[in-house]
Amino acid sequence: MRNERLRDMQSTDLVSSFAEIAREKGIERDMLQLIIEDVFRAMIRKRYGSDEAFEIILNPDHGDIQILHIREVVADWDLEDPVTQIELSDARRIDADFDVGDEVAEEQNIKDFGRRAVLTARQTFSQRIRDIEKENVFQWYSELIGEVVVGEVYQVRRREVLVIHNKVELVLPREEQIYRDRYRKGDMLRAVVKEVRRDAGSNPQVIISRADPMFMERLFELEVPEIDEGIVEIKKIVREPGDRAKVAVISHDERIDPVGACVGMKGARIHAVVRELGNENIDVLQWSDDPHELIKRALSPAKPVAVTLNDELDPPRAKVVVRADEVSQAIGRGGINIRLASALTGYEIDVYREILDEEEDVEIEEFADELDPDTLKKLRDIGCDTAKQVLELSPEELMRRAGLESEMAQRVLAIIKAEFEDEEEQLEG
Repeated sequence: MRNERLRDMQSTDLVSSFAEIAREKGIERDMLQLIIEDVFRAMIRKRYGSDEAFEIILNPDHGDIQILHIREVVADWDLEDPVTQIELSDARRIDADFDVGDEVAEEQNIKDFGRRAVLTARQTFSQRIRDIEKENVFQWYSELIGEVVVGEVYQVRRREVLVIHNKVELVLPREEQIYRDRYRKGDMLRAVVKEVRRDAGSNPQVIISRADPMFMERLFELEVPEIDEGIVEIKKIVREPGDRAKVAVISHDERIDPVGACVGMKGARIHAVVRELGNENIDVLQWSDDPHELIKRALSPAKPVAVTLNDELDPPRAKVVVRADEVSQAIGRGGINIRLASALTGYEIDVYREILDEEEDVEIEEFADELDPDTLKKLRDIGCDTAKQVLELSPEELMRRAGLESEMAQRVLAIIKAEFEDEEEQLEG
């Protein structure tokens, strides 16, 4: 009797420990039952080669488990399969009323499987729980892609920052960081879930981002009720994280100004987004389906006086003329404004200074005696039909846009500059 109690206690303790682990990991009761049954059936198969002749009755809430070995009674000396059959004499030792053809259900004790089998069962159960945890993490965060999460920085590495969110490790790679940000252990951090990677045998890797345009879009949704309600729609966002961004918006209610809704009273709404992004400059503009108008708005704060499109090229190009005092604004510091405008509109934008009627200029063909036909064609192809249009460009821009070698770009500019210098000298003389 004492040995039976010990065996029952061992069975109860094992199942109870499984149930406790499952509760800690948030495993549902039905799933727990399936896992425990699979674990015990694996033990049975290892010992008997098959689990078909066994029935498992489980109550994980109370830690109760019964393993019943069900065999058919056969006549003595007719035994063919000891796993599925039992001789009559052996059956009658269990109960004298058994006869040939009856079924005998004999309870198995976990202790009979041996200490190593029990240890293996524990390890198998733990592995199954880990696998379920991995799958749950993958599924949960896959559904959160595009959503903002708030976590605590717990480790700062050279190439990444590790963040804890709901006891799950999230990874903020360097390329998804705003370069101005500085992270310290214990800081609370907001980011958007960008991707969930699953490599065989390892934990899912949840990638978060603060540099993705999607993060800025979610921040605007949090700060601008009209966006969250669908009255104002963000058509497109382009960013150079930490420096500047352009946000194109449209209103589905003619009574609502989409730009004003995003900026807010005295800039309160947009300032909240700017602060979260480390004082990144954000230009909010109204979207237009007319590429001419969209390009003009995208080049803000400059105000183009003319836009000419060439949709036959790939990517399409746009020649934009602005006032002389707005050229630097259109291009932006380091070319950032024109790069963002190009990304927003889908057009490769070339900016030219407006040539006033009273200004003297020279057709580019006038330099045919000093520049070869191929170079002249390259200049015309990028919209430089006159000398002063060429002089608006730097050597680097001539190299990039016209495909000229460095030496040729310098030579072109020198020849054209000399032409105007000669004219000035003649006028002074």
